[in-house]
Amino acid sequence: MKTFQYKNTTFEVVQGNIVEQEVDVIVNAANSSLLGGGGVDGAIHRAGGPSILEECKKIRAAQGGCSTGEAVVTTAGDLPAQHLVHTVGPVWRGGNDGEMVLLERAYRNSLELAAQKNASSIAFPSISTGAYRFPLDRASYVAVRTAILFLDEGGTIDTVRFVLFGDRDFEIFSEVFDEVTQTMTGS
Repeated sequence: MKTFQYKNTTFEVVQGNIVEQEVDVIVNAANSSLLGGGGVDGAIHRAGGPSILEECKKIRAAQGGCSTGEAVVTTAGDLPAQHLVHTVGPVWRGGNDGEMVLLERAYRNSLELAAQKNASSIAFPSISTGAYRFPLDRASYVAVRTAILFLDEGGTIDTVRFVLFGDRDFEIFSEVFDEVTQTMTGS
Protein backbone atom coordinates (compact mmCIF):
# COMPACT_ATOMS: atom_id res chain seq x y z
CA MET A 1 0.00 0.00 0.00
CA LYS A 2 1.09 3.55 -0.71
CA THR A 3 -0.30 6.46 1.24
CA PHE A 4 -0.08 10.20 0.89
CA GLN A 5 -1.56 12.94 3.04
CA TYR A 6 -2.90 16.03 1.30
CA LYS A 7 -4.75 18.69 3.26
CA ASN A 8 -7.08 16.63 5.49
CA THR A 9 -7.31 13.71 3.06
CA THR A 10 -5.43 10.43 3.03
CA PHE A 11 -4.80 9.03 -0.43
CA GLU A 12 -4.22 5.29 -0.65
CA VAL A 13 -3.11 3.08 -3.50
CA VAL A 14 -3.79 -0.56 -2.70
CA GLN A 15 -3.69 -3.84 -4.52
CA GLY A 16 -6.90 -5.72 -3.96
CA ASN A 17 -10.47 -6.39 -4.98
CA ILE A 18 -12.84 -3.41 -5.24
CA VAL A 19 -15.80 -5.46 -3.94
CA GLU A 20 -14.00 -6.06 -0.63
CA GLN A 21 -13.30 -2.42 0.22
CA GLU A 22 -14.86 -1.24 3.47
CA VAL A 23 -15.60 2.38 2.63
CA ASP A 24 -18.66 4.64 2.49
CA VAL A 25 -18.73 4.67 -1.33
CA ILE A 26 -17.46 2.13 -3.84
CA VAL A 27 -17.22 3.35 -7.43
CA ASN A 28 -18.29 1.02 -10.23
CA ALA A 29 -16.72 1.32 -13.66
CA ALA A 30 -20.09 0.81 -15.32
CA ASN A 31 -21.27 0.78 -18.89
CA SER A 32 -23.93 3.16 -20.14
CA SER A 33 -26.71 0.55 -19.89
CA LEU A 34 -26.22 0.23 -16.10
CA LEU A 35 -27.20 -3.44 -16.45
CA GLY A 36 -23.91 -4.99 -15.42
CA GLY A 37 -21.30 -6.41 -17.71
CA GLY A 38 -17.82 -7.82 -17.53
CA GLY A 39 -14.78 -6.82 -15.51
CA VAL A 40 -15.31 -4.57 -12.49
CA ASP A 41 -18.95 -3.93 -13.41
CA GLY A 42 -19.82 -7.63 -13.50
CA ALA A 43 -17.91 -8.35 -10.29
CA ILE A 44 -19.72 -5.56 -8.45
CA HIS A 45 -23.15 -6.69 -9.63
CA ARG A 46 -22.40 -10.32 -8.66
CA ALA A 47 -21.01 -9.46 -5.23
CA GLY A 48 -23.57 -6.75 -4.48
CA GLY A 49 -26.64 -8.81 -5.29
CA PRO A 50 -29.90 -8.11 -7.15
CA SER A 51 -30.87 -4.90 -5.34
CA ILE A 52 -28.19 -3.00 -7.29
CA LEU A 53 -29.60 -4.12 -10.64
CA GLU A 54 -33.13 -3.25 -9.52
CA GLU A 55 -32.09 0.32 -8.69
CA CYS A 56 -30.15 0.58 -11.95
CA LYS A 57 -33.28 -0.45 -13.86
CA LYS A 58 -35.24 2.33 -12.13
CA ILE A 59 -32.58 4.86 -13.12
CA ARG A 60 -32.70 3.57 -16.72
CA ALA A 61 -36.49 3.95 -16.74
CA ALA A 62 -36.23 7.51 -15.46
CA GLN A 63 -33.30 8.80 -17.51
CA GLY A 64 -32.29 6.14 -20.03
CA GLY A 65 -28.95 4.95 -18.63
CA CYS A 66 -25.78 6.87 -17.89
CA SER A 67 -23.73 8.82 -20.43
CA THR A 68 -19.95 8.70 -20.65
CA GLY A 69 -18.42 10.89 -17.98
CA GLU A 70 -21.59 10.97 -15.89
CA ALA A 71 -22.36 9.14 -12.64
CA VAL A 72 -25.38 7.88 -10.70
CA VAL A 73 -25.72 6.50 -7.18
CA THR A 74 -27.51 3.38 -5.91
CA THR A 75 -27.54 1.17 -2.88
CA ALA A 76 -24.39 -0.89 -2.37
CA GLY A 77 -26.46 -4.01 -1.86
CA ASP A 78 -24.36 -6.69 -0.15
CA LEU A 79 -21.09 -4.79 -0.63
CA PRO A 80 -19.29 -3.44 2.48
CA ALA A 81 -20.23 0.16 1.62
CA GLN A 82 -23.20 2.44 2.10
CA HIS A 83 -23.49 3.61 -1.50
CA LEU A 84 -22.39 2.57 -4.95
CA VAL A 85 -21.54 5.21 -7.54
CA HIS A 86 -21.76 4.00 -11.13
CA THR A 87 -19.72 6.01 -13.59
CA VAL A 88 -19.07 5.47 -17.27
CA GLY A 89 -15.55 6.06 -18.46
CA PRO A 90 -14.61 6.61 -22.08
CA VAL A 91 -13.44 4.03 -24.59
CA TRP A 92 -9.86 4.84 -25.63
CA ARG A 93 -9.77 5.89 -29.29
CA GLY A 94 -6.18 7.08 -29.48
CA GLY A 95 -6.39 10.14 -27.27
CA ASN A 96 -7.75 12.68 -29.73
CA ASP A 97 -11.44 12.15 -29.06
CA GLY A 98 -11.81 13.93 -25.71
CA GLU A 99 -11.05 10.81 -23.68
CA MET A 100 -8.96 12.62 -21.04
CA VAL A 101 -11.73 15.16 -20.37
CA LEU A 102 -14.41 12.46 -20.22
CA LEU A 103 -12.37 10.37 -17.78
CA GLU A 104 -11.76 13.43 -15.60
CA ARG A 105 -15.51 14.09 -15.62
CA ALA A 106 -16.20 10.49 -14.54
CA TYR A 107 -13.87 10.81 -11.54
CA ARG A 108 -15.11 14.31 -10.64
CA ASN A 109 -18.80 13.36 -10.84
CA SER A 110 -18.12 10.31 -8.66
CA LEU A 111 -16.40 12.45 -6.03
CA GLU A 112 -19.22 15.00 -6.11
CA LEU A 113 -21.90 12.31 -5.64
CA ALA A 114 -19.92 10.85 -2.73
CA ALA A 115 -19.70 14.30 -1.15
CA GLN A 116 -23.46 14.77 -1.60
CA LYS A 117 -23.95 11.53 0.37
CA ASN A 118 -21.64 12.87 3.11
CA ALA A 119 -19.17 10.06 2.48
CA SER A 120 -15.91 10.19 4.37
CA SER A 121 -14.26 7.47 2.26
CA ILE A 122 -14.38 6.37 -1.37
CA ALA A 123 -12.73 3.53 -3.30
CA PHE A 124 -12.11 3.74 -7.04
CA PRO A 125 -11.16 1.00 -9.47
CA SER A 126 -9.02 2.03 -12.41
CA ILE A 127 -11.80 3.38 -14.63
CA SER A 128 -11.66 2.61 -18.39
CA THR A 129 -8.35 0.70 -18.29
CA GLY A 130 -9.78 -2.76 -18.88
CA ALA A 131 -12.07 -3.49 -21.81
CA TYR A 132 -12.14 0.24 -22.71
CA ARG A 133 -8.33 0.12 -23.27
CA PHE A 134 -7.45 3.50 -21.72
CA PRO A 135 -3.65 3.46 -21.13
CA LEU A 136 -3.10 2.91 -17.40
CA ASP A 137 -0.39 5.56 -17.02
CA ARG A 138 -2.65 8.25 -18.50
CA ALA A 139 -5.71 7.05 -16.59
CA SER A 140 -3.72 7.05 -13.33
CA TYR A 141 -2.62 10.61 -13.94
CA VAL A 142 -6.21 11.74 -14.53
CA ALA A 143 -7.49 9.90 -11.43
CA VAL A 144 -4.99 11.35 -8.97
CA ARG A 145 -4.95 14.84 -10.48
CA THR A 146 -8.75 15.05 -10.49
CA ALA A 147 -8.98 14.03 -6.83
CA ILE A 148 -6.40 16.63 -5.79
CA LEU A 149 -8.17 19.34 -7.80
CA PHE A 150 -11.48 18.33 -6.20
CA LEU A 151 -9.93 19.00 -2.78
CA ASP A 152 -8.29 22.24 -3.95
CA GLU A 153 -11.71 23.47 -5.09
CA GLY A 154 -13.27 22.90 -1.67
CA GLY A 155 -14.35 19.27 -1.86
CA THR A 156 -13.98 17.25 1.31
CA ILE A 157 -13.44 13.56 1.84
CA ASP A 158 -11.24 11.88 4.44
CA THR A 159 -9.96 8.92 2.40
CA VAL A 160 -9.58 8.47 -1.36
CA ARG A 161 -8.52 4.93 -2.18
CA PHE A 162 -7.44 3.66 -5.60
CA VAL A 163 -7.77 -0.11 -5.83
CA LEU A 164 -5.69 -1.96 -8.42
CA PHE A 165 -6.25 -5.63 -9.11
CA GLY A 166 -2.95 -6.88 -10.56
CA ASP A 167 0.73 -6.46 -9.69
CA ARG A 168 1.63 -4.60 -12.88
CA ASP A 169 -1.35 -2.23 -12.58
CA PHE A 170 -0.43 -1.51 -8.95
CA GLU A 171 3.18 -0.74 -9.91
CA ILE A 172 2.26 1.58 -12.79
CA PHE A 173 -0.40 3.41 -10.80
CA SER A 174 1.98 3.77 -7.83
CA GLU A 175 4.68 5.32 -10.01
CA VAL A 176 2.27 7.82 -11.54
CA PHE A 177 0.77 8.51 -8.11
CA ASP A 178 4.21 9.48 -6.79
CA GLU A 179 4.90 11.73 -9.78
CA VAL A 180 1.55 13.52 -9.68
CA THR A 181 1.51 14.08 -5.94
CA GLN A 182 5.06 15.45 -5.99
CA THR A 183 4.35 17.75 -8.95
CA MET A 184 0.99 19.06 -7.75
CA THR A 185 1.80 19.48 -4.08
CA GLY A 186 5.47 20.37 -4.23
CA SER A 187 6.38 17.61 -1.78
